[in-house]
Amino acid sequence: MLDRKFIVENAALVKENCARRNSKADIDRFVALEMDRRKKQQDVDELNRKANEKASSIGKAPADQREALKAEGRALREQCDAAKEELAKLDAEVDGLQRSIPNMSHPQAPVGGDDQSNLEIKKGKHAPPKFDFKPLDHVQLGEKLNLIDFDAGAKTTGAGFYFLKNDAVLLELALQQYAVNMLMAEGFTPTITPDLARNEVLHGTGYIPRGPETQIYSIADSDLSLVATAEITLGGYFADTILEEEQFPIKMCGISHCYRTEAGAGGRASRGLYRVHQFTKVEMFAFTTPEQSDEMLEYFRDLECRIFDGLGIAYRVVDTATGDLGGPAYRKYDLEAWMPGRGNGGEYGEVTSTSNCTDYQSRRLGIRYKKKGEKGTHFAHTLNGTAVALSRAIIAVLENYQQADGTIVVPEVLRKYMGKDKIGG
Repeated sequence: MLDRKFIVENAALVKENCARRNSKADIDRFVALEMDRRKKQQDVDELNRKANEKASSIGKAPADQREALKAEGRALREQCDAAKEELAKLDAEVDGLQRSIPNMSHPQAPVGGDDQSNLEIKKGKHAPPKFDFKPLDHVQLGEKLNLIDFDAGAKTTGAGFYFLKNDAVLLELALQQYAVNMLMAEGFTPTITPDLARNEVLHGTGYIPRGPETQIYSIADSDLSLVATAEITLGGYFADTILEEEQFPIKMCGISHCYRTEAGAGGRASRGLYRVHQFTKVEMFAFTTPEQSDEMLEYFRDLECRIFDGLGIAYRVVDTATGDLGGPAYRKYDLEAWMPGRGNGGEYGEVTSTSNCTDYQSRRLGIRYKKKGEKGTHFAHTLNGTAVALSRAIIAVLENYQQADGTIVVPEVLRKYMGKDKIGG
């Protein structure tokens, strides 16, 4: 979340940023309540001072005045307690408003209301394939080659769930190994994270565990929810921790299942594996100093590009518009892979994203660091990025590598993990 002092001192700028990000956060009310809270804090401090002063004077006073002084002291304590209750209510309301205010946006982020304003900044090394036959989409390929069973998933669990079968299982595991091995070579610490997190950690990373707008599956009668991404668990790894500046940057990758309600999603563009309620993902996460985070974002983006260049799949990278940024993100890049089965003749579809959240998450989670030789602490910067979302990567591989005879060529970088160079046939 943004610092309270920053919001008050830059109210007009914050209000403009909220408008660009389609946020309905009430900045005027926040400022008014924060000023009331500050005044109430002064009242509490003054009453506390007077009560302490009165208490210290009792022992020095003549015996016949002490009962009166004690009564005055009790009255001051009662006033102070009442003021503290009012302060706590004000603080809770200010905190709620503060948490609803999105991060500031990078000055170079495209200004626009939705993803139609995203700005293409780069294309990958490879061009979309040209077929001399009518290509199938991944759903048709999955049925034909006995790779994916959506009907069984719907029967056992519900719409939006599925079974991967046969070589699709090997393909998912190969993609996972490919991404993790690349990240380990880059110095990332590999982890397999819990699939559940406390709701306070979800709030801390900027996710809404409950309410009409949530995309999160909550666990009844508990303070736990299923994670939508390992960003949540990796972000919470150092919650309420004071680190040393020399430890930065800390680079971690997390393998987790991801669960999303995808409320309101639908249409042909969301067909098959593209928008599902459960999938596996390899997530990148970094903790940095403020001076390191801009460079780390570019590094994460380049790693995502390397992964899809290695797979031989065409893609484009877009700089995400302000109105399409999630609350915690200062700047975000999306990588969209070419998917021949989307639309009429193929379209780009998002497969990864990477975001610099500056100190927005660390303020909520209490992640600080010390500088050698300095007093006090500073908030760390946090960044996240998708190395590979397995369901969408499978779409890209199946559709781009399909052959006229109905088989799928396995990308060269995956063959050592799959133990074969072709699916089907």
